[in-house]
Amino acid sequence: MKLIRFGEPGKEKTGVIINDKKYDTSAFGEDYGEHFFETDGLKRLADFIAGNKLPEISEDARLGSPLARPSKIVCIGLNYADHAKETNATPPAEPVIFMKSTTAIVGPNDDIIIPKNSKKTDWEVELAVVIGKKASYVSETDAMDYVAGYVLHNDVSEREFQIERGGTWDKGKGCDTFAPLGPFFATKDEIDDPHNLRLWLKVNGEIMQNGTTANFIFGIPHLISYTSQFMTLLPGDIISTGTPAGVGLGMKPPVYLKADDVVELGIDGLGEARQAVRAYE
Repeated sequence: MKLIRFGEPGKEKTGVIINDKKYDTSAFGEDYGEHFFETDGLKRLADFIAGNKLPEISEDARLGSPLARPSKIVCIGLNYADHAKETNATPPAEPVIFMKSTTAIVGPNDDIIIPKNSKKTDWEVELAVVIGKKASYVSETDAMDYVAGYVLHNDVSEREFQIERGGTWDKGKGCDTFAPLGPFFATKDEIDDPHNLRLWLKVNGEIMQNGTTANFIFGIPHLISYTSQFMTLLPGDIISTGTPAGVGLGMKPPVYLKADDVVELGIDGLGEARQAVRAYE
């Protein structure tokens, strides 16, 4: 299944994509969040869809994040060797974990707002894994059983805040609009091999990132198992798996987003997104 949420920001309704058409599932009466995933919501939703005639959604409807706000977004840094190299970082011996604020979540085609006082806002196309059930001290062998599905994520980053302002990376990762998700959430049966997906990103029509998840340093089972040793992952939580080479920070000289730029990105099987860039007002 491919799940969407649509409508005005903060008032999104639930929906589904069937044969490339969007349908309203708001009569199901439940958002796509922690309770939904925890209580076998995907099966219950499938049964609901099979037993009801769903109204179509206008093609003009705004898409929100396909997931209701999760308890946390866990991000993995430097998970592609080519990205580590371009940023002059040593490939890590263990996964680098940082957190991204859930208030950064927006829809796939919403604007990216350059934060107040920002000079180095950057882009990062990433495959995000959505957890389907509570996970604590999970083994790598069992880790994929905890995956509900996948979603496209732009891990927008302010590099000065992240690297030059002291402390952890989090302050450069959690600004408002810095986590566009979607266009849809795909259940894991929709993706044959999450370790062999092309992911790409353009700025103003120019390809900046063109990578493959085949180049992960740490695969998804390891990331889930590893993360679950340090924190409990709840249903609906997100693990964003890192970005390939081609970010603005890695260019010589570095290139960063500015007002009126347009970012486009996509991953095989997970659709495409488009975000216009605006200055903070």
